[in-house]
Amino acid sequence: MLSNSDLVELTAFRRELHRHPELSGEEVDTARRIGAALEPLGADKVLTGLGGHGVAAVFDTGVEGPTVLFRAELDALPIEEISEAPWRSTVPGKGHLCGHDGHMTMLLALGRLLERKPVARGRVVLMFQPAEEDGSGARAVVADPGFEAIRPDWAFAIHNEPGRPFGTVSTRVGLINCASRGLEIRLTGKTAHAANPEDGTSPAHAVARLIPALEGLGQGGKLDDDFQLVTLTHLRVGEPAFGVAPGEAVLFATLRTAHDEAMAAMEQDARARVTEIAEAEGLEVSFALHDIFAASINDAEATAVAVAAMDAIGVANGDQGLPMRASEDFGVFGWGAKASMLCLGPGEDHAALHNPDYDFPDDLIPIGAAIFERIARDLLG
Repeated sequence: MLSNSDLVELTAFRRELHRHPELSGEEVDTARRIGAALEPLGADKVLTGLGGHGVAAVFDTGVEGPTVLFRAELDALPIEEISEAPWRSTVPGKGHLCGHDGHMTMLLALGRLLERKPVARGRVVLMFQPAEEDGSGARAVVADPGFEAIRPDWAFAIHNEPGRPFGTVSTRVGLINCASRGLEIRLTGKTAHAANPEDGTSPAHAVARLIPALEGLGQGGKLDDDFQLVTLTHLRVGEPAFGVAPGEAVLFATLRTAHDEAMAAMEQDARARVTEIAEAEGLEVSFALHDIFAASINDAEATAVAVAAMDAIGVANGDQGLPMRASEDFGVFGWGAKASMLCLGPGEDHAALHNPDYDFPDDLIPIGAAIFERIARDLLG
């Protein structure tokens, strides 16, 4: 078990991470702090630079058995924190407002437990993943040649999810988080004097047609296998001037589906509709993709292992609030492993994720670590 001194030290470490947030792809100092915290834990190997700034600590028994990976995230958000806490962010415009600082600390707590009492067989990998918030990190880690040596048979993650009672876990077999991606659409025509708009080619009419056309591809509704949603998140037509008829427009549309296969078809339909309208209006069109998230699908066997572990240590669990429309980068780890995501409640009235007043409750650290440890021992002895 974690001692009182463990919890004091881990809480202090979590708060130090909270003071120094780094955005996706910029987690140099965070990775360094994690590496330093891992040094006394006796891992057999620590890999760095995975998929960017990823860090993986490997506890290898040398006895044949499966590899079990537990994942946390390194990155923070480009949001100004509103807090009077002594450990509030010291970096303007950036904050750990999703709880990744707490998730990292849970893994370090698990490392302490494994150092004191190793598992009997196989390997445990503590994976500190970069760039979760923009959906690029897990793919980069899995594609990294260094990952091949630690490729897991099982993968688990805990994400805190406000709205659930403190210390309870929501999980289920099947869909947990939707697939999503950002489609940037750029329409190019020709500017003209506002007194003679006929001398140019304005994208305004095309934009007016595109809004209902894109939203018509997916209007949400019941979150089942057929779920599709298009959300227009940004729109700009021309420049803020009264004397110039616009010659360019930019639209951002977030596409969201329940499964990866449906996402591919939805993107193809969106591109086709945009291209058809743009050509009819005499415009050039270009596309770019951003924030590409795979669907997170919980494996039945891995979820059964996790539920049995929670039942054994008295952690209340169910499927409240699942599945979710929001996306999560963990799904990529499930492409080659039996994977399960667990949603740990910080309280029903806790500030929501990505809110400027959010902060991770430190009392969740031992709960998350205990769940992970029981899963590891159930699978590896």
